[in-house]
Amino acid sequence: MGHCTSCGACCASYPVTFSRQELDSEAGGWVPSTLAEQGTILSRCAHMRGTRDQPRRCAALKGTIGVQVSCEIYAQRPSPCREFAQEADAGKGDNRCGDARRLHGLPPLAGSYDAFPL
Repeated sequence: MGHCTSCGACCASYPVTFSRQELDSEAGGWVPSTLAEQGTILSRCAHMRGTRDQPRRCAALKGTIGVQVSCEIYAQRPSPCREFAQEADAGKGDNRCGDARRLHGLPPLAGSYDAFPL
């Protein structure tokens, strides 16, 4: 089991805002519209459902944070999710990954705070 599939803290810590062009309801889009909140007709942004709520938790996250999780739409996830802590599953976090893990009572991964030595 990888670090990310035994964590999931990022999916319950940050808002996920992305371009509406990524929605499957748009030409060339891939993110399931059913799991997104769309802004006004003038807005060019969409948000993953649940990531702006309190408590925060993405609607696509399944499982128990810190135990075992999965993303229901992993292959169709929006760009912010694809770009988040790209080396985390290999055991190297970044500051945002470390902050999310600490928020959920998990120790940060190696490398999470390399830019800010303690």
